[in-house]
Amino acid sequence: MEKNNSRFSVTRLGECRIPTTMSGIKFVDDKQSVLYHTDPRDVEALLKRGKKPPSFEMAGPREKIYFDPSKLKCGIVTCGGICPGLNDVIRAVVLSLFHHYGVRTVFGFRYGYEGLSPLYRHEPIELTPELVADIHERGGTLLGASRGPQDVGEMVDTLERMNVGILFTIGGDGTLRGAQAISEEIKKRRLKIGVIGIPKTIDNDISYVSKSFGFETAVAESRTAIYAAHEEATGARNGIGLVKLMGRNSGFIAANATLANSEVNFCLVPEVPFSLDAFLAALKERLQSRRHAVVVAAEGAGQDLLGENQERDASGNIRLSDIGTFLKTQITEYFRHQGMDVTLKYIDPSYMIRSLPANPHDSVFCLLLGHNAVHAGMAGRTNMVVGYWNGQYTHVPIPLAVSKRKQIDPNGRLWSSVLASTGQPKEML
Repeated sequence: MEKNNSRFSVTRLGECRIPTTMSGIKFVDDKQSVLYHTDPRDVEALLKRGKKPPSFEMAGPREKIYFDPSKLKCGIVTCGGICPGLNDVIRAVVLSLFHHYGVRTVFGFRYGYEGLSPLYRHEPIELTPELVADIHERGGTLLGASRGPQDVGEMVDTLERMNVGILFTIGGDGTLRGAQAISEEIKKRRLKIGVIGIPKTIDNDISYVSKSFGFETAVAESRTAIYAAHEEATGARNGIGLVKLMGRNSGFIAANATLANSEVNFCLVPEVPFSLDAFLAALKERLQSRRHAVVVAAEGAGQDLLGENQERDASGNIRLSDIGTFLKTQITEYFRHQGMDVTLKYIDPSYMIRSLPANPHDSVFCLLLGHNAVHAGMAGRTNMVVGYWNGQYTHVPIPLAVSKRKQIDPNGRLWSSVLASTGQPKEML
């Protein structure tokens, strides 16, 4: 049977020969896997064509490990913007290393990849169970974060000099690309250093990972802003509540928040283009029939309407123009020219949401992501990110995770549900 799993194969540093220090738990065999396809018909079709259905390696503790815990030193880095759950993950990794495996030295590299560069002179923090005991009760990150690439050779020099055996990188697409570059440099030097990613993106846009931590908290907390927008809208004749939420390239937060608040009448996301004329006409029709409207816009929606922006941030991402203030101005001017009085309230809760502690659901998720990252690292895996797929924790090769951006399918069930909930036109072009 033809193999179809090469892209799903996880790199290993070598054979695991050391018996684990863990006991009394359910171990995972290296042959256990999680199917990529969730529809049995897709699996059957591949089998009929003589192809092996692709699958992820299952995450979890192994009976034999690669590293000797008594000699191992580890490092943790957090990159990008802050996000609910960062401290939960740091704490989970540290406590798992200490209590599950007996690792006694864990460095926290400060301010993202800057902490691995000697140019910035950021002294690493030695992380202990006592230091991280209650950090999960606070938002943000104990280690600080930053954006932007650093010299890969210098970063690997730092790991080699400090005798770090496993580096845990907590971040999104840019962080994972950096982790991949570090892994490739390590491989060139024939070093035995593992690099394990933990998916942090509040936008939930990492491919081959069904969700990332912080997303659930963001959706839950967005309800307050949308509730306020709805109350403002219904409290005035021709009232409009406009809410801008996170989502540079993917509108998962806006879409899920819309479904969580059935009062939303228009949901605008980057994946579904719209014209200003069509949107404003539909908004006018809504006001004429119901006398109020609530609009939710992802930050990356409608960027083509604002003109091309060439500015980039430290990570190389194009700086988005503000769709929220743009829509506020355009809506106000449109109805002024229409001779129609409206009352518009604009709410942008983005940074309030990003800085919050994780909610209970995300806290559980963060704990298990952290534990499974440690299990993967101790078992000699590298150049991979811990994922979650079909209800199981998985090992995803970083090259696969960064191969494309996960986005809403405009023809898929999620967007169909949004259209059914809002009643907005399927196309506004």
